[in-house]
Parts: sequence; structure tokens; C-alpha cells
Amino acid sequence: MILEVAILDVRPGKQDEFEIAFAQAQSIISGMCGYVSHELKSCVEVPNRYLLLVNWETLEAHTEGFRGSQQYQQWRELLHHFYEPFPVVEHYRSLALPDN
Repeated sequence: MILEVAILDVRPGKQDEFEIAFAQAQSIISGMCGYVSHELKSCVEVPNRYLLLVNWETLEAHTEGFRGSQQYQQWRELLHHFYEPFPVVEHYRSLALPDN
């Protein structure tokens, strides 16, 4: 499983509009092949900052499947104009650590 992590800095004063748009957009991502789950969290210290966590079955499910899809264009239209600056998206995998 791959965890997509994005820190989303939303234009100040646009948080309510962003949250409404994200409520629509989440149905787009949740219907994608390889999607597992997602969470959107709001930052306590910075009111216009959000953390988006999306679990994917594989890296390619996100980078090729979702980003290469028509649905991604809808996602982009709903959300990308809220970001300033545009977020960096990173991907993480779990490590098999020995028990202590």
C-alpha cells in the first residue's frame, strides 16, 4: 500500500469554499481503481492549511491511473484554484520494522 501525502495551503478566507468543493471532489477520488481510503485534516495552528492523506493500492494507481484519468480533470477544476502555493505531493510506503 502507498500513502499519498499533500499539505494543502488554501488561499486565506477560502477555507469554507474549499471544504464544500472537497466534499464534492472526494466522490471522484473514492471511485478510482486502486483507491483504498482518504482523510482530510485541518491544521490547528494554521487555519488555512490542510493535510490530505490518500491510501492507494499501488503508486501507479495514483500517478498513472488517477492523474491520467478524465476524473482527475474534474478534481483539478474543483480544487486546484484554491491552492497557494501549489502543494508538493509525496508518496510513502510502510516499512517492515523488527519488534523490540
